[in-house]
Amino acid sequence: MDFKDQKTLLESKSSDDDRRVSSPMTRKGVYAAGSYMTSAVLLIMFNKAALSSYKFPCANVITLFQMVCSSVLLYALRSRNIVSFRVNNENQSTNNIPGIFVSLKTLLTTLPLAISYLLYMLVSMESVRGVSVPMYTTLRRTTVAFTMLVEYVLVRQKYSRYIVGSVGIIIFGAFIAGARDLSFDSYAYAIVFSANICTAIYLASIARIGKSSGLNSFGLMWCNGIICTPILLLWTWVSGDLQVTANFSHLSSVGFQVVMLLSCVMAFFLNYAVFLNTTLNSALTQTICGNLKDLFTIGLGWILFGGLPFDLLNVAGQSLGFLGSCIYAFCKIRGL
Repeated sequence: MDFKDQKTLLESKSSDDDRRVSSPMTRKGVYAAGSYMTSAVLLIMFNKAALSSYKFPCANVITLFQMVCSSVLLYALRSRNIVSFRVNNENQSTNNIPGIFVSLKTLLTTLPLAISYLLYMLVSMESVRGVSVPMYTTLRRTTVAFTMLVEYVLVRQKYSRYIVGSVGIIIFGAFIAGARDLSFDSYAYAIVFSANICTAIYLASIARIGKSSGLNSFGLMWCNGIICTPILLLWTWVSGDLQVTANFSHLSSVGFQVVMLLSCVMAFFLNYAVFLNTTLNSALTQTICGNLKDLFTIGLGWILFGGLPFDLLNVAGQSLGFLGSCIYAFCKIRGL
């Protein structure tokens, strides 16, 4: 009798989970998914425009501007109690540094995350410069392989042959797409793959530190800004990037200023949209939105910046990468 009751309870719970997974997306969820894809595509376009179209030589300064803009926005929102920095609102002011909204212990806890985020942002920004937008998005899809490697090194995480096979399809598609890239640059490709490694480390840091710190997405963004902005400011000053920026020929150009401003705003909204989309919808929705975003980026990149001629082999490689990403997302969510 007890066994039947337990079985009935488990079946009921399973059916509830199935309904929750298959429930239709709400209007707010649609807006969140659309906001993520729009912000991600526009951010890549604005960064590419600043670095390539306007020939801005200092990718680190763009990252600095984005961090300063994000920190100013978060400070204004938190000062007016519009947003919170913690998952739970209780006892937010206990031991907090005045004007910082978090304690010194919390800042030290997020230090590894902030450093990995800084490396991720710097290398990702630099990786856009020397590679065409279509090829950039193709090579960036191989990040999943680096993520699997980092997870194995850190926590000995292993995956099934289905997931390994889907990753193989993604990597194979990346090589097919780049087989006829006449603009091949070994340095630029090395930077992109370095960005993939930094992305994997950053995501692994979020999984390990984000939960233990008790901070929400806004709180993690705030701590990143508090820690990384002074470091990056010193870096750009010592390297001479600030002086180069002050003497940049297009600095007073309205078009360049608009591109930089929109890049900063989009960087803030992208970080928030990732959190919102995953919370309101699901991890599968976020993954599929990322793949759809790549397709839109590729299309706009060909139209606005060029770089790669239309090539059937390239299209086949792009399609394989997209197919592999979808298979990976399906297997990951299904637990295969």
